[in-house]
Amino acid sequence: MTVLKTSLRNFLAHKGRMALSAVAVLLSVAFVCGTLVFTDTVNATFDKLFATTSADITVKPKDAGNSDNNAGSPPSTLPAATVGTIAAEPGVKNALGVASSTQVTLVDPRTNKNIGPTSGAPTIASNWTVTPNAALKLTSGRAPQGPSQALLDADTANKAHLGIGDEVKVMSAYGTFTQKITGIATFQTTNPGAAMVFLDTPTAQRELLGHSGVFSSVEAYGDGSRTNDQLKARAMTALGGGYQVQTKAEAAAENKSSVGSFLNVMKDSMLGFAGIAVLVGIFLIVNTFSMLVAQRTREIGLMRAIGASRRQVNRSVLVEAVLLGVLGSALGIAGGIGIAVGLMRLMNGMGMHLDTSELTVKWSTPVAGAVIGVLVTLVSAYLPARRAAKISPMAALRDAGGGQEAGRSTVPRSVIGLLLTGAGAASLVAAGAAKAAGTGSVYLAFGVLLTLVGFIVIGPLLAAGVVRVLGTVTLRPFGPVGRMAQRNALRNPRRTGATAAALMIGLALVSGLSVVGSSMVASADEQIDKSVGADFIISTDSGAFTPDVVKAVKGTAGLGHVTEYKDLPVVLTLPDGTKAKKPLSATDPTYADDLRVPVVSGQVKDAYTEGGMTVGETFAHDHGLKLGSTLTAAFPGGRTAQLRIDAVTSKNTSFDQGAMYVGLDTVRRYVPRELVPQDVMLFATAADHKNPQSAYDGLKAAVRDFPQVQVRDQADYKKLLRDQLGQLLNLVYGLVGLAIIVAVLGVVNTLALSVVERTREIGLMRAIGLSRRQLRRMIRLESVVIALFGAVIGLGLGMGWGTAAQKLLALRGLGTLAIPWSTIVTVFVGAAVVGLLAALAPAFRASRMNVLSAIATD
Repeated sequence: MTVLKTSLRNFLAHKGRMALSAVAVLLSVAFVCGTLVFTDTVNATFDKLFATTSADITVKPKDAGNSDNNAGSPPSTLPAATVGTIAAEPGVKNALGVASSTQVTLVDPRTNKNIGPTSGAPTIASNWTVTPNAALKLTSGRAPQGPSQALLDADTANKAHLGIGDEVKVMSAYGTFTQKITGIATFQTTNPGAAMVFLDTPTAQRELLGHSGVFSSVEAYGDGSRTNDQLKARAMTALGGGYQVQTKAEAAAENKSSVGSFLNVMKDSMLGFAGIAVLVGIFLIVNTFSMLVAQRTREIGLMRAIGASRRQVNRSVLVEAVLLGVLGSALGIAGGIGIAVGLMRLMNGMGMHLDTSELTVKWSTPVAGAVIGVLVTLVSAYLPARRAAKISPMAALRDAGGGQEAGRSTVPRSVIGLLLTGAGAASLVAAGAAKAAGTGSVYLAFGVLLTLVGFIVIGPLLAAGVVRVLGTVTLRPFGPVGRMAQRNALRNPRRTGATAAALMIGLALVSGLSVVGSSMVASADEQIDKSVGADFIISTDSGAFTPDVVKAVKGTAGLGHVTEYKDLPVVLTLPDGTKAKKPLSATDPTYADDLRVPVVSGQVKDAYTEGGMTVGETFAHDHGLKLGSTLTAAFPGGRTAQLRIDAVTSKNTSFDQGAMYVGLDTVRRYVPRELVPQDVMLFATAADHKNPQSAYDGLKAAVRDFPQVQVRDQADYKKLLRDQLGQLLNLVYGLVGLAIIVAVLGVVNTLALSVVERTREIGLMRAIGLSRRQLRRMIRLESVVIALFGAVIGLGLGMGWGTAAQKLLALRGLGTLAIPWSTIVTVFVGAAVVGLLAALAPAFRASRMNVLSAIATD
C-alpha cells in the first residue's frame, strides 16, 4: 500500500511530464481500437445484409465464376424452366428467376456522365422481383412494367439528382438503351456502395443476358417444412449436373468472403502502422522514465536510506507505468471509437452507407487496447525501473543530477549494434542479388528488421559522431549559443539516440517508400517507351466494350490500325496429361507491334499463325514446356484444338507478364460466335506517326457518347500510373504521419524534461549574461540538431531499404532505380522545421524561469 501511495504521489507530482507520454499511448491504442471497431462494425453490418437478403437456396450455372474472372465473357445462364423445376419441389414456397449483370454503366443523358459509384463498387442491373427479404423496398412510384421503364435505388437517384419521370441511359454488353424512371427503391439495410437499376424481366433478359428465356440465377424460399440443406439436396437431385446450389448460409459466407478480403487487407495495413506507432511510443516512454528516474536520484536514494528495498523501488516505478498505461489506454479506447466513426463517415462519402447507430464494440476491443497500452508502458519502464532499483543510497546522496546514466559505457552496446547492422546490410545485399522473388523477399524482411534494430542499438555511437558533424555544419553561424546547443545534444548520447530513433523510424519508412514509388514510376515510364508501340490505349470502366464502342473506334479517321484484345477462359491439357485452367489473351496479329513483349525463345508474331500460341517463361519452366511443345486447349462451347508453342515470353517485363497469346482467328474458329468474349482493351496507332494529334482528337470525339470509355496516349498512360501510385503513397504517408507525430512528442518531452533537469545550469547561464532570446535559441538549436540527426540516419536507412526493394522489383521488369532527391531534401528540411516547432514550448518555459530560484534549485 505504501508503494502504491508513493507511486500515485509521484505520478500526480509529475503529471505534466507524463502527459506527452500518455498521448503516445493514447494514439497507439486509439489506432488499434479504431481499426478493430471499424472492421467489426463493417463485418457485422454486411453479415446482417447477407443474412437477411440471401434466399433459402440459390441456384446458379456451374460455370458462373468464369464470367466474373474473365471480363467480356458472355454471362453464364440457366434455362427459365429451372424456375418451374425448383418451384415444384416439396417444401418450396416460391421460386424467382433473377436476370442480372455487373457489366453495365449508368449514364445521366442530361450531362452524359457516368453516375455509377466511384469507390470501386459495382453498378448492378437486374430484373425487379419482390422477395420476402429484399435488400431494397419500393418507396415511391411503381415497379417497371415495360421495355422502356426502370427503377433506380434512392442513393444513386439522390446523388445524380434524378427523380420519377427522368431518363437514365443504361449501357450493357449488348448495347445502349434509355429508360424512364418510374420508381425509387430504398435500401433496407446497408448500401454496400453499389448503384442499382431494375428493369422488367423480359427487358433484363434481353438487354443484360443477350436473349430471352434464361436467367443468371434462381432464388427459392421454403415453406418451413424442410431445412435449407434438405431443399438444396432435393434441388440438386431434380436438376442433375451443370448447376451449383447454395444454401442461405453458404451464399452469405461467399458474399462475406469477397468483402472480407478487402477488409482484411485494410485491417492488417492499419494495424501494421499502429504497431509502428507503438514502437515509436516505446522510445518516448523509455526516455520519459529514464529522465524522471535520473532527476529523482536523490529522492530514490533517501527512500533506499530509510529502508526501501530494491524491489520496492522497482515496483514503485512500474506502478507509475501502469497508471500511465491505464490512463492512456482509457483515453485511447475512447479515441479509437472516434476514429472508427470518422472512418465510417469517410466510407459514407465514398458511397457506402454505414449507420453509426450500428457501431460494434466487441468486448475484446477495449481489452486488447488496455493490454497493449499497459504492456507498452510496462515494457518501456522496465529498464529505467531496474536502473532505479540499483541506485546506491550513498551514491545517490552524493549525486545532484543523475549524471550516472550519461557516463555508462556504450562499448558492449555499440559492438552488438554494429553486428546487427552488418548482418542486416548483408541481408539487404542478398535481397538485391536474389534470383527469385520469394527468397529475395525473405532476405529483404530480415534486412529491414536487423538494420532497424541495429541502428536503434547503435544510436548513441552514431549520435556522438553525426551530431558533432551536423553541429559543426549547421550551428557554426550561431556562435557560442550554437556550440552550447551542440554540447547539450552530445551530453547524453543515449538520450539523444533514443529521441532521434523515434523520428528515424517514420522517416526511414517515408524515404524507403519514396524510393520504391519513384523507381516504379521511372521503370514503368521506361517500359512504356521501350515496349509500347501503340499510339493510343483505349480502356473501359465497365470491364468490356460494347460492340458499338468497337465500331466507333474502328470508324475513326486517321488511324493506321485498331487491335482488339479479349480474355478467354480455357482448360489446357499439358503434355504430361495434367490440366490447367488458364485465361488466353486473344488479339489481332498487330498486337505484336502494339506491345513489344520480350521473349526468351521464338517470336510473338509467329504465335498468330494457324494453331500457334505463346506461354510465359515461368509457366513453361514449371511444366517443362519449350518451343514447339503442343498443348490441347478446350475452348468455351466444348471444342478442342491442338496449339503449338511458337514463343516463350520473358518474365522480365511489367506489362502482360505471363500472358498467353493466341490469334483471334483461332478463337473464332473454335468458339461459337455467341460465346466469343467482348473486347476488354483496344490499341490503336495513328496513320501519321509524326502527327498523331488529329487521330487522338478523333478518337476522343468518337467515344464522347460513352463516358465509361477512356482514350489515352502514352503520355496520358504514364500520368495515370503516376497518379495511382501517388494516391497510394499519400495514404501510406498519412498513416506513417501518426508515427512521426508520436516522435515529435518525444522530442518535446525530452526537451521539457531536459529543461527541468538543467534548471540550476540555466539559472547560472542567465546570471552570467545569457539573454532570454539566446536561451530560447539554444534550446531550439538543440532540438533542431537532434531532429536532423534522426533525419540523416532515417533517410539513409530508408534509401538503403528502398534500393534493395527496387532490385527485387527488377525481377518483375521494374529495373530502373530512381532516388527522389526532391522528396529527400524536402523531408530533411521538414525535419529541421519539426525540431524547431517541438522546441517552442520548452524554450519558452526555460526563458520564463526566475534566475535566483533556478540557481537555488538543488
